[in-house]
Amino acid sequence: MHGTQQTERPLPGFVGGTLDRVDHVRTNPALLAQAFADPAARRLVLDGLEPVEAEGHLVLEPIGAGARIADHVLLGVDPQARPIFARLVADLGPNLAPTPRSRAIAGLIPADEVALYGAARSLVHWHARHPFCSVCGGSTRPVKAGWSRRCEACGAEHFPRTDPVVIMLAEHEGRVLLGRQHSWPEGRYSALAGFVEPGETIEEAVAREIYEEAGVRVHSVRYVMSQPWPFPSSLMIACVAQAQHDALRIDATEIEHAFWCDADGVRAAMAGDSGAPFVAPPQMAVAWHLLDRWLARL
Repeated sequence: MHGTQQTERPLPGFVGGTLDRVDHVRTNPALLAQAFADPAARRLVLDGLEPVEAEGHLVLEPIGAGARIADHVLLGVDPQARPIFARLVADLGPNLAPTPRSRAIAGLIPADEVALYGAARSLVHWHARHPFCSVCGGSTRPVKAGWSRRCEACGAEHFPRTDPVVIMLAEHEGRVLLGRQHSWPEGRYSALAGFVEPGETIEEAVAREIYEEAGVRVHSVRYVMSQPWPFPSSLMIACVAQAQHDALRIDATEIEHAFWCDADGVRAAMAGDSGAPFVAPPQMAVAWHLLDRWLARL
């Protein structure tokens, strides 16, 4: 088959998970108890929300004799048939932002373990932030192996959220539109991005965000790939769109600057050349892969 001849491309961070999410176990108390008591079961060790790594792998530990199912979320079953759990934490403190340590883990461990950490981080974070019901204010408790919470007062069920974010390149006559946020390191540019709003398609969100941030009208939106981003719970949806024109009108409250970059400039930035017109996003970010795939299509 022709597909087997293609060069395998690297994956963004948090992509490449191999767990079987075993929904049938989550909803069956007997099977869940059996998985929790399995001698092969392991618990992912976290330092709050931070990963714990040793010798190039995440640290997994046996589940102790005094552990309770109610204090854990079942992440899934790994290819070695081991049930993998994470312990829920009631109080994670005030600072839940990503840190250099949580971002750097993608370069230290295999891709499937990065994906495992991403799922665990998002779930542990969500549970810590939702102890009360948004309907009546009553206390909630984990159910379905940690994949939802139920209000003890009104019975409302709440599920972990995933926030869709479009991240996109506008293309015009062999160039792509790049922008930078005010807080980024000097010289760093990336694809434009923004949250999908209620009642909006992905295509509509791409067109709206590019117009809002840069004043450019686009059409022919093409999906490229996606990436879970567990800071705390986004799904990055990477796209390319065709621009109707190249005149820019920057919204300075959203981005600091934007410019059109040709393929040579993108190649230089991806290679880390000192004379490149911008500093590329890190390889763990889907924006790096979006640029890489844009170059590959030229």
